[in-house]
Amino acid sequence: MKIDLTDTNSSKINKAILEARRAVGTPAVGMVLTLVIVTDEENAYDAVKAANEASREHPSRTLVVITRHARAPRARNVTRLDAEVRVGTDAGAGETVLLRLHGEVARRADSVVLPLLLPDAPVVVWWPVDAPEVPSRDPLGSLAQRRITDAYAMEDPIAALATRAASYAPGDTDLAWTRLTPWRSLLAAALDQAGATVTSAAVESEAENPSAELLSRWFGDRLGVPVERVVTDGPVVTAVRMGTPDGEIRIDRPEGPVAHLSIPGQPSRVMALKVRTTAELIAEELRRLDPDDAYASALRHTP
Repeated sequence: MKIDLTDTNSSKINKAILEARRAVGTPAVGMVLTLVIVTDEENAYDAVKAANEASREHPSRTLVVITRHARAPRARNVTRLDAEVRVGTDAGAGETVLLRLHGEVARRADSVVLPLLLPDAPVVVWWPVDAPEVPSRDPLGSLAQRRITDAYAMEDPIAALATRAASYAPGDTDLAWTRLTPWRSLLAAALDQAGATVTSAAVESEAENPSAELLSRWFGDRLGVPVERVVTDGPVVTAVRMGTPDGEIRIDRPEGPVAHLSIPGQPSRVMALKVRTTAELIAEELRRLDPDDAYASALRHTP
């Protein structure tokens, strides 16, 4: 069910949510958090689609904050809030409200969002593309227990990581780090099986890949060994090598959803290691709302 509201306010939006919920017979119980997505019109569709898919694992109220920039000078002075309320099958397993902010109200998005937050529930803010330099000090970011950015979507991903390191606050995370979870799990399991001391490491990936940069920093932080960066055609991280006195531990994933794991003295194995969708990445981030100390340590590590 969809309800369109033009030139509205937070009170009317809350009323529309209640009416829509009654109409489709959807109770409020079961909502576990409020997800605030701050994006533009161009990226709103993909972000909402990913959030709806993630909501099947984490039923939530999703508030999509879209700032509209008028082209005509006269229209720039018009302050208006338009909203689209979606409940039921149009909103996954939760509720979705698209908030389109015009004029002065766009600079006070927190005053619009605050009355729409679920009471006594965690708040997560996600910037799919353009994130503030200091997410924790952003008016919307300051409302959240978890703040999600994505260096991969930035024009200069490596510079974006430097900005994140300088502004890090507990609760910050980045999807470039989330993409590494299967890699880190597989590498830790390989080291346990090998039982050898790592003396060197190498990460192969496409150029300027923030996940590869974070993986290199994670190696340096955890193992204290030199890490070589090797540029390949991608996609994303294609291989990781760890040197040991017994030989090389290697994980190769040149393309496709599988990787080949090689450990000295053991037969080579095929492991599942697909490139995950944005919805899967967001669903993983919503499973934990406590500070990610491993991310903070890797982010701040200086090669």
